[in-house]
Amino acid sequence: MAQANRRRTGRDGSLLTQRAAVVFLLAALVGIGATVLSALAGNAWPVAVSVGGGVVAPAVLFFNQIID
Repeated sequence: MAQANRRRTGRDGSLLTQRAAVVFLLAALVGIGATVLSALAGNAWPVAVSVGGGVVAPAVLFFNQIID
């Protein structure tokens, strides 16, 4: 029952910390860059998007480690 009242009314809390937002932003930029480079290399768009999506998870792990 103690956790039922965790939400405080009247306060706007952020959904993410600044660090998490920067990590996700950098990972998204890396994914978009990989997608564009893959498309420019001559791959079809579905393949390019798959490459970009596959790069995002390792980028999150990488940026999470180096940003402290």
